[in-house]
Amino acid sequence: MGLLSLGTPLPWSEAYKHADHVRKHGIIQFLNIWRKEKTHRRTNLLWGDEIEYTIVNMNKGSHKARLSLHAAEVLHQLQEDEKAKKNYNASWKPEYGKYMIEGTPNQPYGSTINDLLTVENNMKERRRLIREKLNKDEIVTSMTTFPTLGAPDFVYPPFLPTPDSGSSQSLYIPDEAITSHARFPTLTANIRKRRGSKVAINLPIYKDKKTPSPFLEPCPESLAKILEKENNINKNLSESEKISDLSKKLFTKIINSNSDGKQSLPEIVNDAKADHVYLDCMCFGMGCSCLQITFQACCIEEARKLYDLLAPISPIMLALTAGAPAYKGYLTDTDCRWNVISGSVDDRNEEERGLKPLKNARFKINKSRYDSIDSYLSPGPQYFRNHQFKNHYYNEDYKENHCCNTAHHHSGDCKGKEESHISDCCFPSVNHYKPKYNDIPLVFDKDIYKKLLKNGVDDLLAKHIAHLFIRDPIVIFNELLNQNDKKSMDHFENIQSTNWQTLRFKPPPSNSDIGWRVEFRSMEIQLTDFANAAFSIFIVLLTRTILAFNLNFYIPISKVDENMKTAQVRDAARTKKFWFRKNIIPTDSQFKSDGSHKDEDEDEDIYELMTINEIFNGNPEKDITGLIPLIRSYLSSKRIDTNTFASLERYLYFISKRASGELVTDAVWIRNFIISHKDYKQDSIVKSSIVYDLCKILEGINIGRQDALMRIHSTVGDGVFGSKSIFSSDHINIINSTPFCNYYKKNCLPCLKYQCITHPNKICQHLQYKRFVHLNLNRQRRKYCNHRCFLTDVDRINPKLLDESLLPSTNLNTITNINNNEIDLTSIKNQDLSSVHTLPWLKQEIIY
Repeated sequence: MGLLSLGTPLPWSEAYKHADHVRKHGIIQFLNIWRKEKTHRRTNLLWGDEIEYTIVNMNKGSHKARLSLHAAEVLHQLQEDEKAKKNYNASWKPEYGKYMIEGTPNQPYGSTINDLLTVENNMKERRRLIREKLNKDEIVTSMTTFPTLGAPDFVYPPFLPTPDSGSSQSLYIPDEAITSHARFPTLTANIRKRRGSKVAINLPIYKDKKTPSPFLEPCPESLAKILEKENNINKNLSESEKISDLSKKLFTKIINSNSDGKQSLPEIVNDAKADHVYLDCMCFGMGCSCLQITFQACCIEEARKLYDLLAPISPIMLALTAGAPAYKGYLTDTDCRWNVISGSVDDRNEEERGLKPLKNARFKINKSRYDSIDSYLSPGPQYFRNHQFKNHYYNEDYKENHCCNTAHHHSGDCKGKEESHISDCCFPSVNHYKPKYNDIPLVFDKDIYKKLLKNGVDDLLAKHIAHLFIRDPIVIFNELLNQNDKKSMDHFENIQSTNWQTLRFKPPPSNSDIGWRVEFRSMEIQLTDFANAAFSIFIVLLTRTILAFNLNFYIPISKVDENMKTAQVRDAARTKKFWFRKNIIPTDSQFKSDGSHKDEDEDEDIYELMTINEIFNGNPEKDITGLIPLIRSYLSSKRIDTNTFASLERYLYFISKRASGELVTDAVWIRNFIISHKDYKQDSIVKSSIVYDLCKILEGINIGRQDALMRIHSTVGDGVFGSKSIFSSDHINIINSTPFCNYYKKNCLPCLKYQCITHPNKICQHLQYKRFVHLNLNRQRRKYCNHRCFLTDVDRINPKLLDESLLPSTNLNTITNINNNEIDLTSIKNQDLSSVHTLPWLKQEIIY
């Protein structure tokens, strides 16, 4: 998690005095690395994932599941193994919670298709390595949030919260639950002190049949003790002396009436609201787990392009990976962690939040340090001008001379045999960005902005950096105050790493071969290694597809913010619509000769509310192209063997079904598990016994127990049973792909050719690609089957394209479900068409 420097952390009373020093030298450090790296090109994709695991103590006798602080010792043992063993497959870091362990691959994944196939096994290996170090009564889970975090007796060994002392001063969470690395307790204390009060998050309660209305949280035991202490002090004081500093910031006036703690929480605590669950410290947010993907771009322009085009995707991925329906022992009416973390690190004081006029603060700031991005970067100017482009799609000269897509780029052998490579490294000469997309006011430090411009940084990148630097550094180590700005990036990273946004644009580190990177940060962690691997692979394949087809996802940044709010609504993936661009495939008519957009192309800028199913799977009736078919089209252009394609299709199939709503999110699955549990009383309260049974199921899933796997089928589908469960090794034979065709608006994707060699004499149900994939059946021969290769619910073709005389065992008059000149193929899928091999009865061309 962020910059993990070591040293003596300064308390906020000292740290704030050095804020300008850190900002000044942070900008110098950025400029030094920018001058050195702005024209540097790297030819191979490197990427990695980050998973935050949770260790749970399982008490079989009491039927309780509690967060285990033994994780700190487990982490130490894992790190020792990492140092000592060669060819070790994992790397370990501390996370905010002492019950958490951060795991990443020890080396980044490479740029071939086969590298993608190692991801799930690496994740399983990480989980196995952790499990080997655990006590017999412990398990490792990958839950976004532990449902009873902050509830009574949620941690093992047990500790009590200390609301009147310590780093967090929480009513619910003891400081012992925070990792002891100096960064974490210092972050906690300094955020609270800079803000001028404790953080406050209120989540709407999930209203069930027996949930009180209004719902009023009871007063926790820790608060009752404080009230008793305050009342004892107040007995001997005058009215003007009674209110302590703690009381002023935390309590309502009722505390001065000798409260006995029997009142509800909203009656006593200023920030607590009726019908809400109150969370009061950083651990409620930073104690959550997520799935993050970082990938290296070939150049700064490519990194900026991917940063921009993934921004509209980030809220949609948040909704699709939602996994946090319960907090502090209550079911809430939200499914995601995002707003909780955002509120838990919100260090803005009252002036910065707009509650008071600006007097001492420098800016009014609209968002927490943890939120969605505020501006697009655009690909920017071409800093490296020694290469000229031949067309809008890619630079052939650069590709040939720099081995962007060759198999032997590691050895420098440019003449070697090509493999299935996914490093479509190119200069993004097609610039889809328009200034109107940055449609929200951007707060930035004007002095820093001017300095960056003066040193040659372009306008949008200068504003981005100057916007990050409106924040104060929260953790400053005394020993690191004075640095060599030519060799260190610590001051820059101090501020960069505490701007926790949906995406992070990452400059190269000092003295390293690492390039410009983008970190995708919005996704919630999934319950299974299969699902975590699927979403990781999806994001990487999406970036490659964006580059290969020059896709355009730009919408106004205000609509991205709106989508972030929508994404966190309960079951948003199935019930809500999101703003998304309709025309994501560019046409030559949109561009000037220099690759920039024509201003009058307003029709190409249409964006509308779409379901996630439409965004991912497409909707031919609305002429919407889906992301999943686009990725499949991209893969079809690669030299992929049948085994590899079948393995990747297992992940894409899962995400397609999750997007369609046939598979529910983890949040929906957990909520349903809780609601259907025998100990749940329809009152929104999540008991520890329920969490115990939930954790038992999750452990069974991740060790491959069949009964547990069946329980989670509704959220991950058949894919969790393994690669052979649906897609056999010889299931799909990809024959070839054709260049861009001109049949459909001059912008359809490379045509896909599938041949099922397992059941060559059956009609296949797969007609998923609809209009945006063009199949010319006069030129290509097909064989279809009814195997479960790519099942869709309703697949139809036009009967006018059928020649009845060439259907030997099927009479068209007997086929059911004829509607609007369409035939439902499911009605003939089981009929034997033994003499049909190349389907000559499909006349001419079909646009699927």
